[in-house]
Amino acid sequence: MLKDLLNMLVDAITKNEDSNIGKLFTIVDEQLTDIDNTLNTMEEWIQVDKAQGKALDDIGEDLNQYRGKATDEIYRVMIRGKIARSISDGTINSMIDALAKTLNCDPTEIKIVNSIEAGEGEPNAIVVKKAPLKALNKIGLSANQFVQFVEQVIPGDASVARVNLEGTFSFSSNPTQPEYSQSEGFSDMNQTTGGYLGAAFEGGKDVQLPI
Repeated sequence: MLKDLLNMLVDAITKNEDSNIGKLFTIVDEQLTDIDNTLNTMEEWIQVDKAQGKALDDIGEDLNQYRGKATDEIYRVMIRGKIARSISDGTINSMIDALAKTLNCDPTEIKIVNSIEAGEGEPNAIVVKKAPLKALNKIGLSANQFVQFVEQVIPGDASVARVNLEGTFSFSSNPTQPEYSQSEGFSDMNQTTGGYLGAAFEGGKDVQLPI
């Protein structure tokens, strides 16, 4: 922008950044750049995935979804969940779709079945056979808090019978021979491969989210 400002000067004036007028324009350029960055930040922070702090609070309050003690990352999930719950009609597919939008993950990372279908025989209950552990770990969402979101998308007369939080990590099936896998063993140096651990419930130790 500084060069553009200097080029606007008539040819009778020295168009050099080290000249007096150049130094003056440098100050103006810094101020204009700062204003431009602020405006860009304001535009970005209208978006749930980029807003932070008070700007994120304002988005949540417009939807009657309050933060409580949640971090920005978890609060974004709560806001997305508030929006996504409105599309859930109680069917398995709509529940999966709502959770995927809430956690910003692929629907294939979630599998929900009826408890009867899972062979557990509990009426009006669902079983989460596959949970998006990578997404939960990235967000910092605990197992209990994840169940809170699941309970929000199921029909009012239904319940969550069980949630499977098994990871993919495993050791070699042969104690004397190594086995190689892109998705089950130890990670490489770049941590782009390898399995991940599961999770466990710790009832009563989590902060309850206001959802």
